[in-house]
Amino acid sequence: MKLSISVSFTLLLLLLLHRISSEGLIEALANTPPRGWNSYDSFSWIISEDEFLQNAQLVSQRLRSHGYEYVVIDYLWYRKKVPGAYTDSSGFDVIDNWGRVIPDPGRWPSSKGGKGFTEVANKVHSMGLKFGFHIMRGISTQAVNANTPILDTTTGKAYVEGGKTWTASDIAIKERACAWMPHGFMSVNTKLGAGRAFLRSLHEQYASWGVDFIKHDCIFGEDLDFDEINIVSKVLRNVSRPVLYSLSPGTSVTPALAKLVSPLVNMYRITGDDWDNWGDVAAHFGVSSALAAANLTGSTSVMGKSWPDLDMLPLGWLTDAGSNDGPHRNSNLTFEEQKTQMTLWAMAKSPLMFGGDMRKLDDRTYNLLTNPTILEINTYSSKNKEFPFVTASNALKTNSHHCRSSRVRRKTKDCRSHKNALTLTSCKETNAAGWSTENFDEDLDRVCWKNTKKHAEPFCLYKRKARVTPNEVGDNTLYLGKTQLLTTTKSDACLGASSKRRLTSKELKRGSLSTCNNDANQMWELDNNGNLMNNYSGLCATVQSLEATAVPVGARAWVATGRKGEVYLAFFNLNQAKTTISAPISELRRAFPGLISGVLHKCTEVWTGQACKTDGQRIFMDVEAHGTALLVLIAN
Repeated sequence: MKLSISVSFTLLLLLLLHRISSEGLIEALANTPPRGWNSYDSFSWIISEDEFLQNAQLVSQRLRSHGYEYVVIDYLWYRKKVPGAYTDSSGFDVIDNWGRVIPDPGRWPSSKGGKGFTEVANKVHSMGLKFGFHIMRGISTQAVNANTPILDTTTGKAYVEGGKTWTASDIAIKERACAWMPHGFMSVNTKLGAGRAFLRSLHEQYASWGVDFIKHDCIFGEDLDFDEINIVSKVLRNVSRPVLYSLSPGTSVTPALAKLVSPLVNMYRITGDDWDNWGDVAAHFGVSSALAAANLTGSTSVMGKSWPDLDMLPLGWLTDAGSNDGPHRNSNLTFEEQKTQMTLWAMAKSPLMFGGDMRKLDDRTYNLLTNPTILEINTYSSKNKEFPFVTASNALKTNSHHCRSSRVRRKTKDCRSHKNALTLTSCKETNAAGWSTENFDEDLDRVCWKNTKKHAEPFCLYKRKARVTPNEVGDNTLYLGKTQLLTTTKSDACLGASSKRRLTSKELKRGSLSTCNNDANQMWELDNNGNLMNNYSGLCATVQSLEATAVPVGARAWVATGRKGEVYLAFFNLNQAKTTISAPISELRRAFPGLISGVLHKCTEVWTGQACKTDGQRIFMDVEAHGTALLVLIAN
């Protein structure tokens, strides 16, 4: 009896120690911005096991010593690569008996026999790296169509509650299909025990395979599903191993929306997809500055630390967005633009995830990725923020769609077209409350946005009552109190909040028009506070005057401090011509009084190795078009 008690106590103690150890590891996740490699920019969805392991081996050999430790398989690893299959095709996904997607054995042969990614993860771990993969929100259409049972991981049997055996169709919310992959995935009802059980079974299986990094897609930004984020975060904190939790994508992200998820995750995208064009790179300046000003860089999370994610680095040998082809071309960014991207990502302390094919990594790209000052700033700098006290001069005149100004002080001067467009924001933002209903004629009401400009025509949408059958309303409150919106009185297409395709960073247009149906993306509700909330994302509509071009111009600057008392000052030239950018030393002293209180002893530009130019009052540098100057300042 005493022996039995002793053994039981020992087992209990070991379990408690394991739990404490596991939680301790979880708390330590992402203490600095994560760094690694992701397959999307170079392989889209078609990567195979051999191609992935070849890239992982090269990451281990060439980048691991520089802190690049995660190798991540991006989306659709469960889709068969056969004729007819593409990014939003239906009927080609591989699932197990419980409705969970599993690797396509044609591309991932080691997964046969129910092994999943176990062998791939083991090989990655043997290289000294950590293993990750991409998942979509909710449940696959394939599982819903097959109506598979839900696994109860506590019993190892089908989930039973209330005397009922629950299946995929019971938990699926068909009206909340992913807006840009509607044939692939849909939300699960997390208010149901079976819905939560399904999510738990997913992530416990992933942990059993040896995953270290989960990239969760179609769940943030305009595709927000906060309930699923919250549940997955809880599940990952209780699985058998530490798992870094990442959200994607990040269209329409504001500080208020970021504050909602940052306590639950390790990293979260703050823009649409970043591809290799200047417009995508330039689109990151505004939102990264706003999140830094909101003190969200490296904020505390239940998972460890949390980082705004500016997306992968589309450098080197790449493919195209949504392609069925692998890597076949070089990055379209100029070398100056590539340096600008690396510098902004470092100063904003974004995760650094390289997207190019490692098998064709050239020396110039390698040197960008491993620049010691860039990596030092990205990892250890502090007080990172935009520095508004910069002046740009000597810029050549630009085309008519850019701002004409020989001197641009503080922030970039924007050119605006006065065209209104519907965008989305967090309902907690004060600028979300501005809608009211008014009667248009006897049979039609319209919803209009208040306009502060005198003599301006109001921005109005026309209400169309959601037409559903009594059976559809019976057990589902999705439609109650909701309305659909038309852009004109004669339109036969309803307005959806979120885009029907993946947006890139530079694309500001939001919403989509499509045939009216019972999709949650088309359902809107106007509350008493003047908020027009969309039922798909839970975000609220607002109206903004968009710029004639999505690409900002002018000069920007960021500052940060280093571990040894140095100050980092980065100039960014968003103009199409070489520009002289300067900053007053007095404002730098005001920003960092303890660090630049004396005479400026040394100032060096990182990319060229040249000394800074100064007249004793200002620091100035000539910066190439779309280029950067990264300065390291040391004072006596």
